[in-house]
Amino acid sequence: MKVFVTGGAGYIGSTVVAELIAAGDSVVVFDNLYQGHRGAVHPEAIFIQGDLADRGAIDAALAEHRPDGIMHFASYTLVGESVTHPFLYLGDNVRNALNLLESAVQYDVRRFILSSTANLFDDPEEMPIKATERIVPGSPYGESKYLIERLLHWLDKIYGLRYAALRYFNACGSHSPDLGEDHDPETHLIPLVLQVALGQRPHITVFGDDYPTPDGTCVRDYIHVVDLAQAHILALRALENGVSRKYNLGNGQGFSVKEVIEVARQVTGHPIPTVIGERRPGDPAILIADSTAIQQELGWKPRYPSLQTIIETAWAWHQRHPHGYEKG
Repeated sequence: MKVFVTGGAGYIGSTVVAELIAAGDSVVVFDNLYQGHRGAVHPEAIFIQGDLADRGAIDAALAEHRPDGIMHFASYTLVGESVTHPFLYLGDNVRNALNLLESAVQYDVRRFILSSTANLFDDPEEMPIKATERIVPGSPYGESKYLIERLLHWLDKIYGLRYAALRYFNACGSHSPDLGEDHDPETHLIPLVLQVALGQRPHITVFGDDYPTPDGTCVRDYIHVVDLAQAHILALRALENGVSRKYNLGNGQGFSVKEVIEVARQVTGHPIPTVIGERRPGDPAILIADSTAIQQELGWKPRYPSLQTIIETAWAWHQRHPHGYEKG
């Protein structure tokens, strides 16, 4: 297949691109490099530096390359930022997706994968969280993804655009020592902990240690980025002769903040000092996704569920690239 990947220079997108190419697909990456890195793009992928705010640029790319499917990763993705700058999310995220979807319909692209979020479920009634859980977005970021899911619902009914919406929490680990996670600013726990091990931070702050969990710290679902990539590819293949679908993606187990730090100590050999801080507003004690549906329907199963493996692969990337990708 020929796959058009927006945000294909970002952390998850670039990993999916690498896995697609390894599977024999051809890939066109469309990225404005706001958060992505040119050095993360697979050398066999066609790269277009373009912005989804520019409908003409999308039209030109789809007209030239005529992809069989689209994977949409390009997005503002910070929950906290979405509260302080809601129009970036409720505005730009949705408008840009609408530009992409209008162009997809115009150029008869019939398969669409949305990188969605488990932030759709701010108040789950059950844990782990099933894909059928009621949707209560936890932020303007989560709301923006829900609005895009609703757009896809109607485009399926009206135009036959088949889609899969994949919801997940914490992507982590690295594809290889040369393809990994490089955000600015960095907000994710595992790379922040590894920055302490590299001597780039004096300590890691634990936001609350009095939650109703076994060790008092928040429990989260950490899923290896390669496992995520494989789920996206399976979902794309399933749309060839199938129906639209929504899946929650998870590791199958949760790990606490203290567990992450302790495993990072073992992997890196660094003491990784911690400081206990105040709870952050809105942090639930436990968030774990239930991925039973995609396992039963598509045969997906995490290959790297071990927290030690996740951190070992991330550490290999951070050791080789302590300051991330080369800039410029």
